[in-house]
Amino acid sequence: MSRGQADLGENLRRRALFLRSMIANPRRVGAVWPTSRWAVRDLLDMGDLHRARTIVEFGIGTGVYTEEVLKRLNPDAVFLAFEIDPNLASAVAARLKDTRLRVINDSAENVEAYLEGAKADIIVSSLPFTSLPAGVRRNILDAARRALAPAGRMLVLQYSTTVLSDLRHFFAPIRRRFSPLNIPPAFLFSCSVSDPSAETIGEGTP
Repeated sequence: MSRGQADLGENLRRRALFLRSMIANPRRVGAVWPTSRWAVRDLLDMGDLHRARTIVEFGIGTGVYTEEVLKRLNPDAVFLAFEIDPNLASAVAARLKDTRLRVINDSAENVEAYLEGAKADIIVSSLPFTSLPAGVRRNILDAARRALAPAGRMLVLQYSTTVLSDLRHFFAPIRRRFSPLNIPPAFLFSCSVSDPSAETIGEGTP
């Protein structure tokens, strides 16, 4: 089997796993297709992952973000990746063998328990906030704010701007970008809890 055939087979398996998860838990997944690599890179470009020491991902899905994050991290970084679907979590943990990565099958609401007193320089989230129950959505955003280092950034991808009012309740300032090549087009947010004029680990493209 050629490398191209192997990559195609792996891609199809990941998409099938994603679709099964979407059918079983549509409100948790919130999309009918994995995020494109263009949108993933656009989002991660909004934070300087090369300088980050502790990184958290909310909702790893099939690991599209996880792979790109690992490419950008320094060798000493710690990467906690949360996924509430046990099948998706197991699949990503089995495929991405990296000593920096810890895949956690738990809700992002519990992020602080796994940080063990540390703070996150970058939090990456593609959770479908608009389809989550309001209480869960606010719990996750509140946990993210508490988990962030003072100079940290939370990077959020969504398919609408509906979540913006909730983001503004927990974060300021918030910078926005648009990723038109994704299907559907994606809205990207970089959320801070500190002075935007300060030089920070999470500083990215305006």
